[in-house]
Amino acid sequence: YNANAQSFGRNKPQYRSFKFKIKETPHFDLYYYLKNTEKVNEEAQYAELWYKLHQAVFQDTFYEKNPILLYDNHSDFQQTNAISGLLGIGTGGVTEAFKNRVVIPLTFTNQQNFHVLGHELVHAFQYHTIINGDSTSLRSLQNLPLWMVEGMAEYLSIGREDPFTAMWMRDAVLNDDVPTLKKLNDPEYFPYRYGQAFWSFVTGTWGDEAIKPLFVNTALLGIRDAIDSTFHISYKQFDTLWVNSINNYYNNFIKYDKEKTIGRKVISDKNAGKMNVSPSLSPNGRYVIFISEKDVFTTDWYLAKAGDGKILKKLSSKVRDAHLENYNFLESSGTWSPRSKKFAFIAFAKGRNILVIKDAKTGKTLEEIKPKGLKAFTNPAWSPDGKFIVMTALVEGQTDLFAYYFKTGKVVRLTNDIYSEIHSDFSVDGKKLVFATDELSMKNGRDRGKWTFNIAVLDMQTKKKANLPFFPGANNLNPVFDKNNNIYFLSDRDGFRNMYMYNSENGKIYQKTDFVVGISGITEYSPAISLSKKTDRVLYTLYNDKTYSIYQARSNKFLNKEVAVDDVEMAAGRLPKPNREATDIINTNLAKLDKLKLDDPSIFKDKPYRPKFRLDYVGGGTSVGVGNATFGTYTGLAGGVDLLFSDILGNNQLYSRLAMNGEIYDFGGQVVYMNRSNRINWGLGISHIPNSLGYQTYTPNFLLPVSETDTLLTDKYTINLLRVFDERMSLFWHYPFSTTLRIEGGIDGGFRSFRWDEINDYYSAGTYYYIGRDREKVPVPDTIALSQYFRLIKGYSSSINFALVGDNSYNGLTSPLAGYKYRIGFEKYFGTDDYQSVLTDMRYYYWLKPVSFAARFMSYLRFENKVNS
Repeated sequence: YNANAQSFGRNKPQYRSFKFKIKETPHFDLYYYLKNTEKVNEEAQYAELWYKLHQAVFQDTFYEKNPILLYDNHSDFQQTNAISGLLGIGTGGVTEAFKNRVVIPLTFTNQQNFHVLGHELVHAFQYHTIINGDSTSLRSLQNLPLWMVEGMAEYLSIGREDPFTAMWMRDAVLNDDVPTLKKLNDPEYFPYRYGQAFWSFVTGTWGDEAIKPLFVNTALLGIRDAIDSTFHISYKQFDTLWVNSINNYYNNFIKYDKEKTIGRKVISDKNAGKMNVSPSLSPNGRYVIFISEKDVFTTDWYLAKAGDGKILKKLSSKVRDAHLENYNFLESSGTWSPRSKKFAFIAFAKGRNILVIKDAKTGKTLEEIKPKGLKAFTNPAWSPDGKFIVMTALVEGQTDLFAYYFKTGKVVRLTNDIYSEIHSDFSVDGKKLVFATDELSMKNGRDRGKWTFNIAVLDMQTKKKANLPFFPGANNLNPVFDKNNNIYFLSDRDGFRNMYMYNSENGKIYQKTDFVVGISGITEYSPAISLSKKTDRVLYTLYNDKTYSIYQARSNKFLNKEVAVDDVEMAAGRLPKPNREATDIINTNLAKLDKLKLDDPSIFKDKPYRPKFRLDYVGGGTSVGVGNATFGTYTGLAGGVDLLFSDILGNNQLYSRLAMNGEIYDFGGQVVYMNRSNRINWGLGISHIPNSLGYQTYTPNFLLPVSETDTLLTDKYTINLLRVFDERMSLFWHYPFSTTLRIEGGIDGGFRSFRWDEINDYYSAGTYYYIGRDREKVPVPDTIALSQYFRLIKGYSSSINFALVGDNSYNGLTSPLAGYKYRIGFEKYFGTDDYQSVLTDMRYYYWLKPVSFAARFMSYLRFENKVNS
């Protein structure tokens, strides 16, 4: 629940409780709940391997074991309490600063698992280095640009050999848009990709030994002064070197002044959004369904004509289908039924993946399927006979292909091995299934520090698998059969991302495109091509000028250049290294990963889970004021201290705030405990809150007694200070049905008391010469009437409340612009306050690009048992 004490806000449900255990390694405590011991040991081994690799760069040592929280899949990861905010599908892992917890899910590919762990452990070293530095602290992190932090994590975990990031850099060069360091702060330039290229430039110029000094100096001084302090050149000179290094290197591979496209652009920012991805062409070739952020605030499924791109309807929307928490739009497309009537895609709902079946014409949901035993799956492929769908599923850390049969609901496992199988597609007759797998790479060893994908074909009758060994060391992805059972696929075999065709009859390979930038979805593993099985039409997603557009063409419009099966050259897929003599520890180590020895799992220790409840954060400040006058010395205090405690999983939190603003009577504080370990989140709060109000009076010519017989003529200014003390205890809870709907309630009770002080300041009559001050405590009645309609009453009071809250709104800069929110609540007060109230607040926001319309209905009714109660 990410909006505690708010009227609205989305929820973060815990759909299940995780029974964590601990795998203790020399430098880490790995928290896990997987039953697959081999996978857990593997992650522990990789963590220790990454520790050695990163330590060589940071020259830092973890003296306490760093926690790693490992989740079985992304749906489980989204429920973590270690990170309080909502986690979207685009978040692959998180490392937080308070406990230096690394929180990651397992993914559908072995390479991603290895990379994400390495990426997040860079952040662990970054936090450890800065927070424990001699001159730096937690606050120093705010000086570090996001692109520097994330770019370093990418560079240290991927290295310089990366065709995907190189594609982004070629795009910048082709469109004369290589950003300066100042422009890198613009979110238009993706910090992961450009930050990775930045660190390749730094290390490729000054060597890996420049990484830590530049990083620490930036945290201490900011990027401008850090450059001068580290490299002894001006910021402007450095900026020029950076831009020139990108332009100079990639201009060697730019063949044209602008990208030469093939076919017709049908979906682009002219009729959709800037991100139009995961195209799926209907079997009859007439329609395409794709994902787009056309409506700015949400990423939705759209139906369009394949021939001209005319958008016919929004097939599914997170505003309309509010129970769907997200779509798996990063690395999965949908699939059509054989007769082009239905469409299936993967969504997230209530802590798992579900298979959604839509009527392609009307957008009506026909079925939502939860395959038995499968919680995390992707890349659906509908069989030509319409009887089943094949999906890539992640079960206990292992990725395999599964078939779901509609009639019986039966789930059949098609593969059962340690390799990753993704992007499956059927032949026209349904007898063969083609997919991408990392089997050959894992058997033969990494290439340039990475496991890569080859194409494989599964015989659906015999279940025999044949690996196609062409383009070894390249990523060969997104294979699809055409109507002649040839296999189209994407490959980065020459450092570019282009489309190829494998001729099933003669075994030859033909290059179909020769783009400067490349065919791509959002990530390296996103599907980006689709073919019709009944007509001659090919769709592909082209990345160019920071946008994703969908093109369609006949097969004879593409190139047909034969390429040798072993023709692999990655120069265009590298990041620049301006100085060939620069020290290169990172890429040297990545290149020999398979030769580095992994820790023996027998040295790891299994331990039961312990919460490790401890202090996370201390904040606040205090000031003291002292004054002296004839009638005494007065001291005033202002400030407070905030303390936050939590356990390692974030399931239990304790927050306390102590504050003072004035005298000792103005001391206040509150303590709140939150338990988030189960579906019902609950908390307990205790508080003492002093509130002050008052007024001033003026009495001229007041006779001030100065002795038993003498008086002094004065002007008296009197401050009547009323303090209202509220001591309360409350119990509250909320039960989220989903991320957008919850019921909540609470009970509380307390006692209210008063103190009235009269403070008098005396001045010599008519001269404003200050004489002195006195004060006295004034008796206070049990009831104080502040107005005709409002009274404060001393005594005990209590209340109960509950509410139904829905919130599916999407915010702009200042307010919601799309979706809805509502709150229907009831409150009952007892004791000194005696009334009940009913609130109905409903709001709807309709986004009609480029403006939004809003409507609201609100009713607040209060019923008093006594007049002015």
